[in-house]
Amino acid sequence: MPRTPPVPALPRRLVPIFAVAAGAAAANLYYAQPLLVDLQADFHAGPGEAGWVPTLAQVGYALGMLLVVPLGDVVARRPLILRLTALTALLLAAAPFSPSLAVLAGLHLFIGLCTCVPQLLVPLAADLAPPEERGRVVGTVMSGLLVGILLSRTFSGVVGESAGWHAVFWAGAGMTALMWLLLRTSLPDEPPRPSVPYGELLRSCFTLVRRYPDLRLHSALGGLAFAAFTTFWVTLVLHLSRLPGGYGARAAGLYGVIGVVGAIAAPVVGRVADAHGGRVINAVGCACIVLSFGLLWIGRSSLLLIGLAVVALDFGTQASHINNQARIFALDPAARSRLNTVYMVNYFTGGALGSLAGTWAWVHAGWAGVCATGAGLSALALLLLAARRLTERAATPRHTSVT
Repeated sequence: MPRTPPVPALPRRLVPIFAVAAGAAAANLYYAQPLLVDLQADFHAGPGEAGWVPTLAQVGYALGMLLVVPLGDVVARRPLILRLTALTALLLAAAPFSPSLAVLAGLHLFIGLCTCVPQLLVPLAADLAPPEERGRVVGTVMSGLLVGILLSRTFSGVVGESAGWHAVFWAGAGMTALMWLLLRTSLPDEPPRPSVPYGELLRSCFTLVRRYPDLRLHSALGGLAFAAFTTFWVTLVLHLSRLPGGYGARAAGLYGVIGVVGAIAAPVVGRVADAHGGRVINAVGCACIVLSFGLLWIGRSSLLLIGLAVVALDFGTQASHINNQARIFALDPAARSRLNTVYMVNYFTGGALGSLAGTWAWVHAGWAGVCATGAGLSALALLLLAARRLTERAATPRHTSVT
C-alpha cells in the first residue's frame, strides 16, 4: 500500500488535550454500568436483560474499530474525529427518551460505534510523537482514556442516584459537545493521505494479522485482560447491592475514583516500554489481575479490600495495555491505525464478552462465579505468554563447542 506522508511534530500542549478528549469519549461507553439496578427497576427487567446495555456498547465500539478506525490511515483524521464526536453527542441526547430497554440497548450499539474517537487519537499521537517519546505519549493519552472510563462510573453513580439515570446521559451529551468544540480548535491539519479503496483497506488488516505474530499475541493478551476487567465492573453494583449496607450506584461509582490510582501509572509504564519494551510488563500486569480477583473473593464483604483489589486490577489492565500498544505501533509506522484496529477490535470484543460472561456468571454462580471467571481469563493470558516464551526458546539455535 502507499506510504503515509509525514505529519507535523506533536506540540506539547496537544498531549493533555488528546488525553482529556480520549477520556471524555471513552466515558460514554460506561455510564450505564453503575445504573443497571436503576434500569432494571425502571424498565421492569432482570439483571441478564439490563446487562445487554453495556454489552452492546462494547460490541458497537468493536464494530467502530473494525469499520471506521482503519480510515485513519487514508483519510484526514480531523474531520472524521469531529463528525464522530458530533454524532455521539446526538445519540447520548436521544438515550433518555428511550421507550424500552431494547431501544436503549440499540442506541448504545451506535454510541459505541461512534465512540471510537480515542482509537483515532492514539495512532495520531503516536505519529506525531518522536520515536524516543512514543511510549510516554501513548501512555499519557491512554491514561486519560482509563481515567475517563473509571470516573465515568463515579459521575454516573453520583448523578444517577441524585437526579436519575436520564440526567446522566443528558450531561454526557453536553460534555461531548464541549469536547467537539475543544477538538475543533486544537486538532492539527494533516497533509494529503494515500487514496485506497475501502475494501482493500479492510483486507489489509487481515494481511497485518498474518504478517506479524506479535500483533496476534498482544491482541489476544489485550482482549483477555480487558475481558477480566469488564467482568468485574459490569457486576460490581450488583454485588454491592447484596451486601448488608445495600450499597447502590453511588458506591459503585466511587470505586472508579479509587481505580484512578492504577491509571496514574500509565505514563511510567510507557517510559519503561520506551526503555526496555519487554513482555515482562505484560506478565506483571496479568499477574496483578489474577491477584486482584483472589482479593475480591477473600474480601468480598469488605469495602476496603474491594478498593485495594480495584487498584491492582486497574493497574494490571493498564500496564499490560500500554505495553501491548507500544509494541504493535513499532511494527509498521505507515499502518498504525490499522494495527490499532486489529488490536482494539480484539480488546473490546474481549470487553463485550467479559460483560456477557460476568453477567452470566453472576446470574448462575454469584460473586464466586464472577471472581473465578475474571481470574481464569487473566490466567489464560499468562499461559499465552509462557507458551510464546517456550516457543521462542525452542526456536533459538543452540551453539555447541567443537573440540
